[in-house]
Amino acid sequence: MKNLIIDVKPTRLESAVVEDTLFDKSLDSLIKKGYEIISLPQNSQLRIQEREKAYISRNGNWTREGVLYIPKEKPKLVRNSPILESSKKATNAHRKDNEFYPTKKQIEKSLSDSIDFPEKTITVPTNRFDSEALTVYAFGGEKEAKAYGEFLREAGIKEMPVYAVDKDYINKQNKPFARQMWFGGTIFGSPLASHWKLNYVRRGRGVLDKSRGKNKK
Repeated sequence: MKNLIIDVKPTRLESAVVEDTLFDKSLDSLIKKGYEIISLPQNSQLRIQEREKAYISRNGNWTREGVLYIPKEKPKLVRNSPILESSKKATNAHRKDNEFYPTKKQIEKSLSDSIDFPEKTITVPTNRFDSEALTVYAFGGEKEAKAYGEFLREAGIKEMPVYAVDKDYINKQNKPFARQMWFGGTIFGSPLASHWKLNYVRRGRGVLDKSRGKNKK
């Protein structure tokens, strides 16, 4: 598969990236090769490991998280985006400039592991990652969030943008919709961005836990 590139080969987590492919096809490519879509904690961990100049650090990619936007309620950052179960349907909806509306069952499943997401675009100081609920959740814990904040400060990034969908737009919808999480590269300040659609940017990243086989043996 020409467009799948293994660019991180650590002791435990291997990571591969699929370039120039829409979300549904990049997800299929990763799954066929045994990869799972990367999470924010895994992504930030590998950036720290590979350092600031690595491709994984400088360039963004989709992650397994998503944001549920619910009219008249607070948005929720969810660990497992409902889009992952309906990637083709969601990507096709975005191609037509429509939203993806998850089922009630998908919404309930996603909300089981979630946290409040900002109702407008904000910035989070990188020296406060371990004391902000959003970054503690996003990056896997206080210790992990602090480490990633330190990594960003070393790269000269003092604040991390968090991009959200406009509140007025959300409230005009007649039911909840989901957007996938884009984890921007350090060249753009390492933003968390949920306002882009799946047909806008094209880079999927997966991880393969190399220790699993050893554990089974």
